[in-house]
Amino acid sequence: MSQPSSHYATLCGREVHWVEWGAAAAPAVIAWHGLARTGRDMDELAQHLVSAGYRVICPDTIGRGLSQWSAAPDDEYKLAFYARLANALCEHLGLARVHWVGTSMGAAIGTVCASGLFAPDMKGRIASLVLNDNAPELAAPALERIKAYAGTPPAFDTVQELEAFFRTVYKPYGWLSDAQWRRLTETSTRRLADGRVTPHYDPAMVRQFTAHENDYLIWDHYDALDVPVLLLRGAESDLVLPEVVERMKLRGPGAAGRLQVIEVPGCGHAPALNVPDQLNAVEAFIRTAG
Repeated sequence: MSQPSSHYATLCGREVHWVEWGAAAAPAVIAWHGLARTGRDMDELAQHLVSAGYRVICPDTIGRGLSQWSAAPDDEYKLAFYARLANALCEHLGLARVHWVGTSMGAAIGTVCASGLFAPDMKGRIASLVLNDNAPELAAPALERIKAYAGTPPAFDTVQELEAFFRTVYKPYGWLSDAQWRRLTETSTRRLADGRVTPHYDPAMVRQFTAHENDYLIWDHYDALDVPVLLLRGAESDLVLPEVVERMKLRGPGAAGRLQVIEVPGCGHAPALNVPDQLNAVEAFIRTAG
């Protein structure tokens, strides 16, 4: 089984961490995690795609995992800055062409990158885009739910208690094995000064929703997409509503016949990309996109 290598670079003035899987000469895939998560959420996807002949790069967004926290949260915890980071990462790695798989926030970053409106150089780089339970308009009640838990991360005396919390709050991910739940916990845990443990992210990252209230309302970016798009929608998702999906089919890549939609049973927000049906769907889409 392929093992990842760990890397750091200073991009846009911040130290960014990513893990990389596969051969450097293989076609590249960027797999970008969700709002309060880390790049290690993409382990199963990366292993699957490496076995299919791809190179997979899984960044930690600033303020998450092992990447640096921002000293200017209102200026940097937003999609426009994340697009700049993505462009800088591609420049650093010499990536002229990539496929993009994003979960939730990672999918929104992919959308604004592929549109070219925030980072013009990215428009020509992205060959295909997988939106894992993300859309250009998100349900307000679900956003409030996410803000409620993400902005005030709990702290626990033990890692086992933190794992129980993760199993509850991320139940909509669908099925994960016990080993996967343990890895999810151990790769997204940090210890506080008082010895307790908490999720491994900067609580200030939630300011994206207050300092930039409509940051995730990105229809203009979606309408500008000219690449194949796959939307994986959790069948029970409260974030991506069916009526929004229908609008997506009539606009941008949908109107151009370049949008594929797959409903993922047994999942809400967002499918964990860890079981054969989901992995095979992503691989088949990327392979077809070339």
